[in-house]
Amino acid sequence: MDFHLLQPIEQLIFKLTYCKRIGISGKWKIVSFAEQYQKTFFSVEEIIRIAGITQYQAVFKKSWTEISDSWLEQEARKQQFITWLSLEYPGDLQHFYQAPLILFYVGNLELLQHRKLAFVGARDASKYGLQVLYQLIPRIVQQNIVTVSGLAKGIDQYSHELTIHAGGHTIGVIGCGLDLCYPREVASIFLEMRRNHLILSEYPKGTKIQRHHFPMRNRIIAGLSQGACVIEAKERSGSLITAQLALEYGKEVFAIPGEILSGQSNGCHRLIQDGAKCVCSIQDILEELP
Repeated sequence: MDFHLLQPIEQLIFKLTYCKRIGISGKWKIVSFAEQYQKTFFSVEEIIRIAGITQYQAVFKKSWTEISDSWLEQEARKQQFITWLSLEYPGDLQHFYQAPLILFYVGNLELLQHRKLAFVGARDASKYGLQVLYQLIPRIVQQNIVTVSGLAKGIDQYSHELTIHAGGHTIGVIGCGLDLCYPREVASIFLEMRRNHLILSEYPKGTKIQRHHFPMRNRIIAGLSQGACVIEAKERSGSLITAQLALEYGKEVFAIPGEILSGQSNGCHRLIQDGAKCVCSIQDILEELP
């Protein structure tokens, strides 16, 4: 992408993406200030003050001053991305709290315009979990609904694979740069999705996996989809974070009941007790999905 074709505020967003020790909250403070006062040039001291950076000021200042426009131009040419101000930015994400200011992508961006249903669940999915997906996903594909998941092992991986095998389309949201496939077990499906589907990330190329990236990724999965279907989530599971965020964003949450002895589906049962829709057939999803 041509860096010079970006609006000044988009250039600011792109630079902030590479700065160290500033989170999404601080970035949004800068962007909101820039929009309110029609100002896009800031000194590093102004950035620190507006963003409220208290710790690691020296680290942030060093990264801000070392990033040149010529370097940003090179990085922009290496990858495809949309910003919060792009016409292609998904409306489902645009208005929720601390939405991603930038999304890097590879694949078919038009899939963002379709109805979308997220599938999340156990990394150590059982045969039962896979059987549930075999029942649900072909019918989801028949309705021209795009599936969304996190390209992890287990339910995520099977959701993507079964969607493709059923002739549908799928979107993966990852917590690292698009030049990194994690985990290795999803390498074949990762390559297929790069070519014929869509993979999104909030992080530029060269960004390695960090633990705090996964909850950030989960908020995108929840915000991007019209609903989230949870399969085999334990009591303390990252899938429950996605489900909770979906509820907060006003999205539909569906939970698949499981057996009660192993604890493999205790998180799903808790969601049902808290008001998520108990799914016994595909119709339970289709009648609620917007």
